[in-house]
Amino acid sequence: MPLTDTAIRRSQPGPKPRKLADGKGLYLEVSPADGRWWRLKYRIAGKEKRISLGTYPETSLRRAREKAESARELLASGMDPSEARKNEKARMAVEGAEAARVDAGLPPSDSFEQVAREWFATRREEWAPSYGEKIIRRLEADVFPWIGREPIASITAPRLLTVLRRVESRGVVETAHRALENCSQVFRYAVALGKVESNPARDLKDALRKPMVKHFPAITDPARLGELLRACDGYKGTHVVRAALRLMPMVLLRPGELRHARWDEFDLDAAVWSIPAARMKREKAGKLYGKPHIVPLSHQAVAVLRDLQELTGGSPFTFRGERHHDRPMSDAAVNAALRAMGFNADEVTGHGFRATARTMLAERLGVAEPVIEAQLAHSVKDSLGRAYNRTEFQAERVLMMQAWADYLDQLRVNPKT
Repeated sequence: MPLTDTAIRRSQPGPKPRKLADGKGLYLEVSPADGRWWRLKYRIAGKEKRISLGTYPETSLRRAREKAESARELLASGMDPSEARKNEKARMAVEGAEAARVDAGLPPSDSFEQVAREWFATRREEWAPSYGEKIIRRLEADVFPWIGREPIASITAPRLLTVLRRVESRGVVETAHRALENCSQVFRYAVALGKVESNPARDLKDALRKPMVKHFPAITDPARLGELLRACDGYKGTHVVRAALRLMPMVLLRPGELRHARWDEFDLDAAVWSIPAARMKREKAGKLYGKPHIVPLSHQAVAVLRDLQELTGGSPFTFRGERHHDRPMSDAAVNAALRAMGFNADEVTGHGFRATARTMLAERLGVAEPVIEAQLAHSVKDSLGRAYNRTEFQAERVLMMQAWADYLDQLRVNPKT
């Protein structure tokens, strides 16, 4: 006979669990401690199984029958009610976790931003910290605000192009192309994870304007270079900045590499400056495991450094800061000095001294390109695609650096040389 509420209320616990049957596999299990659980017994794939439908009286007889009927409907469609319940709990757990992420200000787990941050975390150890910082800041500034919260699988090529056009419209075309490349890397990562089927960024390169390559301004006219060298010699600012201005044309280094010079890197008696690999512009592996970059010093460069050593030799930094002697001088100091001497930013920058040397060493002094590139710390390849070692051509570089310093001295006196 089917159960009634009266029969349930009158039932008493026994020394062993009791089953009060309602029919069609539904029963109420009464424990010796008078705990009461609704159960549904059923068979699927030849196996007997059971699920709990709640406790009595919280779950009434009527509600227990409704739950049992829903479970039977699942069985009739070939689904296991127990597995369906587990799947539903898992779905609710995912939805709860997603809601918690959103409440905490985090992007949804299937969003472009979340996948992009996973990709970044996977790759960042391969990059120098400064390079990785540029990538994530570019995504945060130019991509995430527009499509970061959207499901990555829903982003189409036209949608992504709209975002990149925003960047392009600011006139920073090169930044738009770099953002496109970063997005393409994120989508390729998503393809590998099975989150998307294809990369919508793949065919967008030609949809953006081509960036105009803009090189660092540099003086290559001998007469004008002679004027610049004389101005550097006569600079009226601090002695440290004046020494940097005099040395920079001779050493073919990037401003940051010169600015962070430390006295323990120099062997002035041997006329050699050995810059640690970590300070050079290289990929992370090159910074960690690469060889130091060797800078042969001309006798003119040694003279500038010996003179400066009298002033800053007590500081670890060769070009120490004016106010803080435990820090290098400002990264704007050299360019600010050039502007103060009347040379505008369209004509020359601190970095432009490298381009000046690169051009004039080849054109005026006839130095072989591989020797120049090795001194510039560029990785150049031979006809077979093998990269030259940066420490090659050491003897040639010693001769080149002295010849270059001598040539600069000639320009100071006779700019028509």
